Amino acid sequence: MNVPFAAAAAVAALCSAAVTTPVSAQNPPPLPGALARMPVREVTVFKDGHAFVLHEGRVATAGDGTVVLDNLPNPVLGTFWPYSAGGKGQLLSVVAGRRRVSVERTALSLRELLEANVGAPVLVTEVGDKPPYQATIVSVPTRPAVELEPAGSAAGSENAPRFVAGGADERLPQKGSLILLKTANGVKALDMARIQDVTFTESSKAKLAGEEYRSVLTLKMDWPGAGAPPRAADVGMMYLQKGLRWIPNYRVVIDGKGGARVKLQATLINELADLENVTANLVIGVPTFAFKETPDPIGLQDTVAQLGRFFQDGSRTGTSLSNGIMTQQVARSGEYYGDATTAGGAETGPAIGSADKNEDLFVFTVKNVSLKKGQRMVLPVTEFAVEYKDVYTLELPFAPPREARADHNNNQQQAEMARLLASPKVMHTIRLCNTSPYPITTAPALVLQNDRVLSQGMLTYASRGADADLPLTAAVDIRVKKTDKETQRTADAMQWADYKYARVDLAGVLTLTNYKDQPVTIEVKRFVAGEAKGATQNGDVERINTLEDGDGGGPTLAGWSAAYGGWPAWWNHVNTISRITWKMVIPPKKSASLNYNWSYYWR
Repeated sequence: MNVPFAAAAAVAALCSAAVTTPVSAQNPPPLPGALARMPVREVTVFKDGHAFVLHEGRVATAGDGTVVLDNLPNPVLGTFWPYSAGGKGQLLSVVAGRRRVSVERTALSLRELLEANVGAPVLVTEVGDKPPYQATIVSVPTRPAVELEPAGSAAGSENAPRFVAGGADERLPQKGSLILLKTANGVKALDMARIQDVTFTESSKAKLAGEEYRSVLTLKMDWPGAGAPPRAADVGMMYLQKGLRWIPNYRVVIDGKGGARVKLQATLINELADLENVTANLVIGVPTFAFKETPDPIGLQDTVAQLGRFFQDGSRTGTSLSNGIMTQQVARSGEYYGDATTAGGAETGPAIGSADKNEDLFVFTVKNVSLKKGQRMVLPVTEFAVEYKDVYTLELPFAPPREARADHNNNQQQAEMARLLASPKVMHTIRLCNTSPYPITTAPALVLQNDRVLSQGMLTYASRGADADLPLTAAVDIRVKKTDKETQRTADAMQWADYKYARVDLAGVLTLTNYKDQPVTIEVKRFVAGEAKGATQNGDVERINTLEDGDGGGPTLAGWSAAYGGWPAWWNHVNTISRITWKMVIPPKKSASLNYNWSYYWR
């Protein structure tokens, strides 16, 4: 529809005025889309997924001398520390908030294409059988955000401003459906829905400048003694954040003669930020982050960001491979700053630097690490030679007394546990003597000999000078026969709290036969429900604390409790759990008998 020229001119004037309305203090002009990014120079990576990140570099300043960054971190509470690195400027404060940003994008619709080419001559064809006509795009009217809030609007009403984290009213200018075209008859206001197609008679622009809200970090600087603020500033920041993790794994090559070659490699999982030629410090140790589940308010986040499964505390790699030494022991029973590399030059790839001990943490330093966010990397860390011993181990848990089993029908779990007790197996283990300059951390270990894979097991933490056991496989050439029998039953042998208890005496024998062609060193642990009285072959007898001892008593008791519906409440009043330990050498083609006896009370 054509409108009179005077009316169209008035519409154009109003739209032009709306576009050029002065910006108030509450609505500063939009920031440029290409905001500064401070590069990562160094990361200190922990096995639990946390990383201490150091950003530093020269970045462009705004007209007032401030530095505006769009890489807003999500740090752990109390770990965010910004600073001025150049010495000329002084950091006054850091403000995190939401700001309007002008972003240039490719036009993908007719409306966006028309908005991008204001002032361009076009040939317009409207819907219907109307002929095309020449026109010049005058403008696409928009209503600025300041006009969207009527004076006196109440909070909670439809037109009330919408505030979010960072204190910003995130309303963008409202776009209408009209376009103003200058034709031979005047300025025409046309609904864009009536435009069928547009032909640009001259070159056209393919990109459109739009606005959006982003979380930005503003570093307010003071420049004492400087007339005008410099165009760039040397600034930095450091913080602790979850999202970058390293998982160690070992390759152990044994020669069959007591020598082993150990290689350590690291798998880096990056869900934090892009890394370009950074120095990565890989930490072995037990970090303590008291507020690791509490985000710092500077990150404008109410909760810690959700990451992949490798960063979940409940995952297998998040617990059994953690830095906690006690966690490593339980898993086993269950089976700083450096100079950044200079810019330019060819990509050389990661390079192993030094390895240092810092307090109770051990650090491997790897330089020239480049890894985009979302990528994974495997890189070699170190290699060393150690000696090992072939050790054979046998562990036999206890079974509930016959009286406890008699009151329960056999089920699948009971049958499986009974089967395992009836067919004990000796395990072949290699014991690594860690004489290397580095500690051995908890990690999967692949064992090879003569270029053939023998097994994969779990190495647990061993400090320098300590031993680390690595299970290989069941020793089928060492046979075990276990025999237990009752020797005596004494009625009313004890009275406790008006209850009388009978004492049951038992005797057992373990017969181990070595069918190998060489002698073997074997370590045997036998647990019994009751008090062990003695053992032959220099067996060491001791009572254990079933609540705290993680060597077998506690887990075994819990397993039997689940299978048999719980132990009697009075059991621990009059009984204990005992452990008998033997260490001996069995000659080739010979047998050894281990005798022991114990007793328990029952009512």
